[in-house]
Amino acid sequence: MVRQWRAVHPELNTGPMEVIGRINRCAALLQQAEDAPLRRAGLSRPEFDLLGALRRTGHELTPGELARETFSSGAAVTKRLKQLTERGLIERRGDTRDRRVAHLRLTDAGRDLVDGILPEQLAYETSVLSVLAPEGQGELAALLGDLLSRLEGRMGSLRG
Repeated sequence: MVRQWRAVHPELNTGPMEVIGRINRCAALLQQAEDAPLRRAGLSRPEFDLLGALRRTGHELTPGELARETFSSGAAVTKRLKQLTERGLIERRGDTRDRRVAHLRLTDAGRDLVDGILPEQLAYETSVLSVLAPEGQGELAALLGDLLSRLEGRMGSLRG
């Protein structure tokens, strides 16, 4: 693709396409493959992210806090919470001072599911990344972290 663009527009720097294009292609391939352990458990990655946020913080969260914690929209969180509650993985508790506020926590079944899947999920992710040397994985994580941090800061300033 980059070679073709260079042929059409040799005066343009197509280097950014190599980075962004590869990030997008990796993301697409990872999404196509899905996360095998999660799929076997009947969970999507976004659902697991909600369960994981409740597990790793160790305390109740409101839907708004979960949205911020998982970088999801409020509507998406609401939809996922409904499904996870119906499956008996999350329970809601009303706020004593404000009926509009719900506090969410994992049920025992939800905690057991997260704790059971996490080692298998990490092994799956380790396998996916095993094509890179450990130093390369660390370097990639650091570079993507820098990029993400700058993008989040930039996007926040553009929205505000």
